[in-house]
Amino acid sequence: MFVGAGLYAASALLGRGNAHTLDPGSGGLSLDAAGWDADSPPELEFLFEARVQLHLPPMDVGPTPEGNRLIFLVKGGTFEGPHLRGRVVPDAGADWVRVRPDGTGVLDVRFSLETHDNALLYVHWQGRFWSGPEDAEYATDLEKPDDPAGAWRYYFRAAPQFETGDPRYAWLNNIIAVTKSRTGDGGPIHRVFAVK
Repeated sequence: MFVGAGLYAASALLGRGNAHTLDPGSGGLSLDAAGWDADSPPELEFLFEARVQLHLPPMDVGPTPEGNRLIFLVKGGTFEGPHLRGRVVPDAGADWVRVRPDGTGVLDVRFSLETHDNALLYVHWQGRFWSGPEDAEYATDLEKPDDPAGAWRYYFRAAPQFETGDPRYAWLNNIIAVTKSRTGDGGPIHRVFAVK
């Protein structure tokens, strides 16, 4: 059972036939037995697409005991969706990527978003990025034109967590989100979904 604002905090996604619905206008998560099926997979609802611009090239810390460390500083960007839109705050974050010996990028991303109505959102996510050797150059080319059709050539997923003190967006504090991401146009492009 959720307590306090968390009970009403994620009602933004107006799901039909689903026991969990999000409705940012009412400021919360609605839990309802109608539509609940314990055996069905979780449903996703689109929150926004973030187009993040990075300072390139990244800082290369080099091989460490944990893997090769790269630091991609956030230059800025935009985000837009049915419930959220605004800008990626310039120079207020980075992705501290650790490349494991098997070639998988372990993502540790932190940056700030500012909504169109001046709310600040802190986002922290962890994820994975990998491809086959034949697609590594394509996958890691952040400056190529955006190519959604080619994103099948690599795996780029993350799980963002949001924090904000703004009551209009408090529902974000209480959701689980996932991304389906790709590279291009100067940085990552994240399609962010709430898990209902």
